[in-house]
Amino acid sequence: MATKRIVVITTGGTIAMKRDIHSQTIEPSASGKELIDSVPDIKQFADTELIEFANIDSSEMSPQMMFELSRLIRKQLARQDVDGIVITHGTDTLEETAYMIDLLHDSPKPVVLTAAMRSFDDPGTDVPTNLFAAVKVACADVCRGVGTMVVMNDEIHAAREVRKTYTSNVATLESPGYGPLGIVDEDHVIIYRQSLTREFLPAKKIEPKVMLLKMSAGDDGSLIKFAVKSGAKGLVIEGLGRGNLPTPAAEETIRAIKTNIPVVLTSRCFKGRVLGIYGGSGGGKKLHDAGIIYGGDLSGQKARIKLIVALGLVSQLTELKKIFERQMY
Repeated sequence: MATKRIVVITTGGTIAMKRDIHSQTIEPSASGKELIDSVPDIKQFADTELIEFANIDSSEMSPQMMFELSRLIRKQLARQDVDGIVITHGTDTLEETAYMIDLLHDSPKPVVLTAAMRSFDDPGTDVPTNLFAAVKVACADVCRGVGTMVVMNDEIHAAREVRKTYTSNVATLESPGYGPLGIVDEDHVIIYRQSLTREFLPAKKIEPKVMLLKMSAGDDGSLIKFAVKSGAKGLVIEGLGRGNLPTPAAEETIRAIKTNIPVVLTSRCFKGRVLGIYGGSGGGKKLHDAGIIYGGDLSGQKARIKLIVALGLVSQLTELKKIFERQMY
């Protein structure tokens, strides 16, 4: 008999898509019940309860929707009869949703996101294997206290570290520089390590008007100027290398900071963290001295999610700096 009760929350994505023979496109159309019914062996591990939150392409998932989903998850985690949560999601924005969920809850119960790269009715679909693996992880006692996890292709990744790396391959999700937390091997869930950088930010609201800008050679800072004029409440800049900017972009960034807009600096590199060891007019050291906030090893998209959540807690630049940089030194 099943000893675990798992709440399955569906949001759409390729995992819930079917092919339209007329348009030759795939669109969200599979119901949550169809997803669960496609894996009858789930009953061996858990009693499932279904909540259909949305059925959208994940490119349409907004920070506000992520926040509402996080509130729903916290409510379910507070229930005594619930042992874990599984969320089905599209891969396009899965890493961002997973990270916001992770920042906003501190329950030891497993929270697992899963997805698919092939549609529900594709002959070679990865829907059943990924959903089944996610349920196994949500049921596993070894996964208590691990934080929000992402499970695909029999790998378990930390929400903070995982990234989509391939547009179409079933092995798209990786954790560059870290590797997976563990694996699902048949009926065994194995955790090799835990992420020690997990954080909890008990925000009751968010500030979604945070813009993400990516630097390239010769950037003149015009997009930074536009972001400030358009009323951005925060900026995240994916800098070059260790966290450097072309001089014109650096000058616009410093102007933005002087208007009291929090600016977080990350790197467009897949691995490593930003650190102000380079001098010069656009060097990371000058930017940090001017008040830019280091985003550590976070990707630009995850630093944006963190700033969106952090601005729901505090607004002072000094407090935001503490939230982002307390684990750096």
